[in-house]
Amino acid sequence: MTPNGMPRQGVLVVSATRAEARHVPPGTRVLVTGIGKVRATLSLSRELAGGAPVTEVVNIGTAGALRDGVTGDAELGLFLPSTVLEHDISSTELRAMGYEMTDRWDLPDGDGTVLASGDTFVADPVRRRELAEHAHLVDMEGCAVAHVSAEFGVPCRLVKAVTDNADEGAMEWPALVDAAARRLGRWLELNLVS
Repeated sequence: MTPNGMPRQGVLVVSATRAEARHVPPGTRVLVTGIGKVRATLSLSRELAGGAPVTEVVNIGTAGALRDGVTGDAELGLFLPSTVLEHDISSTELRAMGYEMTDRWDLPDGDGTVLASGDTFVADPVRRRELAEHAHLVDMEGCAVAHVSAEFGVPCRLVKAVTDNADEGAMEWPALVDAAARRLGRWLELNLVS
């Protein structure tokens, strides 16, 4: 917040759902994209191409933990991934056919965690184990937000609250999202400073 209590100008907070953005501080510029990479890409691209100037994109949202015992920062239990991977694209095969593919984005000021993003809702223990070999967390929009931000030359941060273990318990997400949204809102209050 600025000294007058208003969020810093130029920051665009991006969330997949209204539920995840429910506790964003008043006066914050928020874009709700819809769930998944395509919706996030389309919405954010339109906003950056035609909206007011953006100096930073902050993607808030929920994520599943891919490894047991994964906990976030001591204060709010949140994660600021340093790397985001697109887990549901056949990059290796496409590269072998001669197509250049970007499926990984490194983000400054992260906490060292790796986020895997894809359009698949992960609630299967086998898929969870496969993804855990490369990442700590999984979501459905982070790589799209990072990709679009990079294409437009806008710095990007991801802030994720774990709601489940990316297993059968993930289906309880609707009952868990509000507590996560409160923590995300608090992080924004503490960190959107000029």
